[in-house]
Amino acid sequence: MSHGAWLPVHQWNGLTPEQRHAALVHASDLRAASSSDRVYALTSAAAVWGLPRIEPWPTTVHVLAAHPSARGSRLVRPHVGAPARQVVRRGLRVTSAERTVVDLARTGSLVTAVAAADHALRYGLCTAEQLADEVAAVPAGTRGRRRCALVRDLADGDSMSPGESLSRVQMFRLNVPRPTLQGKREDAQGLIGYVDFEWVHAVGEFDGRVKYQVADGTDPQEAAEVLWAEKRREDRLRRQADVGRWGWTEASHPERLRPVLADIGVHGSPRSSWFDLGAAKAG
Repeated sequence: MSHGAWLPVHQWNGLTPEQRHAALVHASDLRAASSSDRVYALTSAAAVWGLPRIEPWPTTVHVLAAHPSARGSRLVRPHVGAPARQVVRRGLRVTSAERTVVDLARTGSLVTAVAAADHALRYGLCTAEQLADEVAAVPAGTRGRRRCALVRDLADGDSMSPGESLSRVQMFRLNVPRPTLQGKREDAQGLIGYVDFEWVHAVGEFDGRVKYQVADGTDPQEAAEVLWAEKRREDRLRRQADVGRWGWTEASHPERLRPVLADIGVHGSPRSSWFDLGAAKAG
């Protein structure tokens, strides 16, 4: 994992990429002579908070630094930024969740920043008001300020997974109508379920997560019943709306998602109708 820090292979192999990066942060903290002075930031704070990331996790650790002259190492990289509200989480001092989201937006991709913001709102790691205040504190002219404002406006705690967050960013880029998230669908038999994305006459579902809840070792008869229940749900949905499904491949590329949405009657327009762009609000 890191020079001087070890985990049994079976434990390391059982970690998610996010957990592996968090373990790397812990390892670097154990090795630091003055770790009590460190405040972890950017992707390192994100991993400790449990925020998702769309791109691969880095192999370096980021700490908040006050001056551009701050020195780093092969493993530890300084992130120069204004003082931040700090939180002790899992034994480590990290930037607050809202500051972490803003730093990710300023320095990284829109899709990862939105996925992180959605997660933070959904699990109560910060509020929409705290996120908005943190965006407002970014000085005019700062690199990435416009993207921060856009993340603020796109963030939605009703998003259930990173793949849904990614899909929504692509929908925004394609200028399709803004969907309702977790739309409730019912028919004469009662509740059908909650769909990932809902428009007036169409629903969309991202299938990159475990949907059928068939655990390893499940009895074949039980597994068949779970799959049959999902098919019946799909049939009930299709009686009242066009249904589109896609996975990571389509969600990762707007031009691949476009025809999937078009097939269910969801088309783009020359101008976005989602909101007055956050980029404009940021100046």
